Amino acid sequence: MEELFFNFINQFGYFAVGALIFIENIFPPIPSELILPLGGFFTTTTNMVLPGVIAAATVGSVLGAYILYGIGWVLNRDRLMRFFETKPMRLLGFKGDDIAKAIDWFDRRGQISVLICRFVPIVRSLISIPAGVARMNMVKFAGYTLLGSAVWNTVLCSLGAAAGSAWETVSEQAEWVSDIVKYVIIALAVVVAIVWIWKRIIPNLKKGA
Repeated sequence: MEELFFNFINQFGYFAVGALIFIENIFPPIPSELILPLGGFFTTTTNMVLPGVIAAATVGSVLGAYILYGIGWVLNRDRLMRFFETKPMRLLGFKGDDIAKAIDWFDRRGQISVLICRFVPIVRSLISIPAGVARMNMVKFAGYTLLGSAVWNTVLCSLGAAAGSAWETVSEQAEWVSDIVKYVIIALAVVVAIVWIWKRIIPNLKKGA
């Protein structure tokens, strides 16, 4: 994968950086922790300049975020509530009201998470879906996404440029930090799942027995 990215950016420059980050926002397993330091490195060996790489990456980030925002917009509140009111979802402990409460919370207090989550692996992409479901103001969504993505892209691209031929060290360190965050997220998800099973699913099974 690294060689593929290297050749793609070497051949297509800014377009390649933007395209890869666009895809990374839609398909999170593609690591921006690899793409961005690599893009920064190319400013030391080609006629690409750091502001151009950062701009290309940020445009890719915003455009990719809007794809997932659009998916959330299509799903919308009513469709999700109907889905979670189906029998299989109710057996799993879900209720349509859960979705309504989650969306209402996002409207009141959660919109800033669009900015904060741009620094969190995987979540930085997925946060665009609830923003779309909640019909978050598109200008505000763009602003938060632009700001968060620009900061993230600037840091990693700049570190890659500063490291030069040692850009892989930056990538490895960034991936190491991202892995820790991922493990924390997974651990929290497991805890939430256990609590959910204990409080929602088991009581439903007892009622059905």
